[in-house]
Amino acid sequence: MKRSLAAFAALVLVSGAGVAQAKPLRVMALDQCADQYVLALARDAELALSPRADDPDAWLRHEAAGHRRLRPTLEATVGFRPDVVVRYWGGEPRLLTALEERGVKVITINDAVDLEGVRQNIRTAARDLGQVERGRRLEQRMDAKLARAAPVSQRTKAPGAVYLTSGGFTSGPGTLMDAMMRAAGFRNLTTAPGFGAVSVEHIALNPPARFILGFFDQLRADLRGPGRHSVVRRAAEGRTAARLPAASLTCPAWFAADAVAMMAEGRP
Repeated sequence: MKRSLAAFAALVLVSGAGVAQAKPLRVMALDQCADQYVLALARDAELALSPRADDPDAWLRHEAAGHRRLRPTLEATVGFRPDVVVRYWGGEPRLLTALEERGVKVITINDAVDLEGVRQNIRTAARDLGQVERGRRLEQRMDAKLARAAPVSQRTKAPGAVYLTSGGFTSGPGTLMDAMMRAAGFRNLTTAPGFGAVSVEHIALNPPARFILGFFDQLRADLRGPGRHSVVRRAAEGRTAARLPAASLTCPAWFAADAVAMMAEGRP
């Protein structure tokens, strides 16, 4: 009898260990960009998303439905007890230090200045979330969209365009937007590197041949921004190659290829 009880107890312990091993990964995203990576790569994990996961400028806002939302605070994180935390810009230093001290794996999405940087973000996040195959498929879909958007011939000079946000900013060489424009077959007419402001006066005196507009779908944002000025609006009439939704621009992620495809549709 004692032997049978001992065998039964051992069986319970083994079964309990199996249940523990089957426990889903607990993954917390600290900001909206991290939400996109988590939803794409770890959708079957136990997720805690950021409060902005279903905002209009979130690419996977519909997929966020039904998942819990937590503010990126130390208290919320300790309560959720994540195995993995994903971040782009979210998380104050005190929180990040506490996570490190507790041995929580932190995956950081890096800024990307080209499309290879986006691919590296996908690979890193997929590897650290244990979803290498999902990451590979995501990268393949991204590259397929880029291939379809690429100009058929490189013999003719690429049409020039200026990227402009509703807040009046543009992007020059050394930015992801510059790389996206070139992938879509455009020549970036902004020659100053990095990000910079564009004045209404400059557009009035030197209107570019084509505009690529970004963030104009956020109707409540930058209501008085230079990009929404009547002079700019008139200059862009008939010269707009693409209007990129904010959701395609808020994160260095695979959907940069979708924005490239939108630009390519307006290429002459």
